[in-house]
Amino acid sequence: MRCIKLTGREATVVRAIGFTESMLGGEIQDSTRMEMEDVTDILNGLMSAGFIESIPYYEEVQLAEMPVTAFELNPSYVHELKEAIQR
Repeated sequence: MRCIKLTGREATVVRAIGFTESMLGGEIQDSTRMEMEDVTDILNGLMSAGFIESIPYYEEVQLAEMPVTAFELNPSYVHELKEAIQR
């Protein structure tokens, strides 16, 4: 088990996505009140680390696709992400 350390913005995005259902990128942006470019960068970083997945699958989501793409937490990291958010 590895210790995941998230930045404040990454933790905010993970909290917005939640631990049960997927969430559209536009909803994540509305919930976090961040700029679209920032949310897209954070989502791409979390996807490259394997912490979240996109529906449909993308290795990297583009700015134009982000609002209509669904994101969910990778089930393999749910427990570690919950601990990282609580810290």
